Amino acid sequence: MIETIVVREYARLTTEEVTSSLDRARVSESAFDWLCKMNASFSRAGAALVMVEGRRWLKLDNYVGVLETPCGTRIEVLPKHTGGTDCVEESRGLLCRMLQRVLNLPSRNVRPASISLYKSPMTEWLMGQFLAQLDHLIKRGVRFDYQRVEEDQRYLRGQLNAVGQLRQSPGRRHHFQIRHDVFTANRAENRLIQSALQEVCKATQDPGNWRLAHELREQFHEVPPSRNVQGDFKAWRNDRLMAHYQPIRPWCELILRQQMPIAVAGEWYGISLLFPMEKLFERFVGSCLRNAALPGVRIQSQVRSHHLCTQGNRKMFELRPDFLVSLDEKHCVLDAKWKVLDAADQDHNYGLRQSDFYQMYAYGQTYLNGSGEMLLIYPRTSKFQDPLQSFKFSGLTLHVVPFDLEAELLVGFMADWLRVRPKTSIQE
Repeated sequence: MIETIVVREYARLTTEEVTSSLDRARVSESAFDWLCKMNASFSRAGAALVMVEGRRWLKLDNYVGVLETPCGTRIEVLPKHTGGTDCVEESRGLLCRMLQRVLNLPSRNVRPASISLYKSPMTEWLMGQFLAQLDHLIKRGVRFDYQRVEEDQRYLRGQLNAVGQLRQSPGRRHHFQIRHDVFTANRAENRLIQSALQEVCKATQDPGNWRLAHELREQFHEVPPSRNVQGDFKAWRNDRLMAHYQPIRPWCELILRQQMPIAVAGEWYGISLLFPMEKLFERFVGSCLRNAALPGVRIQSQVRSHHLCTQGNRKMFELRPDFLVSLDEKHCVLDAKWKVLDAADQDHNYGLRQSDFYQMYAYGQTYLNGSGEMLLIYPRTSKFQDPLQSFKFSGLTLHVVPFDLEAELLVGFMADWLRVRPKTSIQE
């Protein structure tokens, strides 16, 4: 039986007896040791999973998602997007919506409540969406294909392999070396679906998902699982006859760990998905901006056309703003930061970092030639409802703007030249 522990970013885990909350929880000794080993492998790759605090405490970093340990512990890490106590269902729904938009995951269920009120772990939602897509695919028809088979039989079927027949030993002259075509479902796309389906059958704990997974598995019992996942993904066809297979491919890629930003290395995998929240928020904002901007507005991500300085002919310290928005000859630099601000805390500069202002100033000098508008985007919370008063540099104006995660829009900054479609925020 899997034990599920629900926490949020930067939560602390311990082996001691503590009162469980979203900010701290107790894990078993085996899960604690496994997390320490995983952190060592992540650190060697340049990314820290947790921070070790003594012998009995671990502090999670800014990764969200799900980790499953070999001892049967499932740790679900949710976004920390408010300063107070979060509702688990709302945080889980937010994470699922962000992943669905960022990874371009199609969904069969379009009701908003299906995500916002989802009470099972994120992996169950993921597996449920995969099963819904597979059920729809089977109703539309599983694609078969002809495959050439060469075999030794007592009867003649298809085409006689004359060379193979002549090379037979005298004692097997009564056998025929034949080749023929078989109409079968054993093709790359179906093998990948079978592999993902087997993962779901082993991992799901939800009764509805378990029942549907085993019902659909019977429909694919003749299809073997993929032995070369990467090779089969390369062989996945995208022609007109395979159009109804396209919605299920992203779910297969996610379940089979082809799109997982952080791959959990080692003998144990489970269904473990980890996403760096800073990057997830950045891509979510970019996707929402592109969806809202009208024709004529160009939004570029991670532009690399300028450097901080040069040494002779050598350019040094590449400058990469999150977004460069352009309309005709006008430009605006945008940077998204996953951090909770407090608009009333002027004594501590609202929680803003001086290094971020240095960074934006460098962007303004290089990409805007020292004159124009820039945006720092932070998640909207109860303590940060409206844009802060603009910050002035020499020729540059920096706006610190909240991004409404529910309405999926920038709040209070709708510059005419951005030509953003008008959309009313829930709070406005």
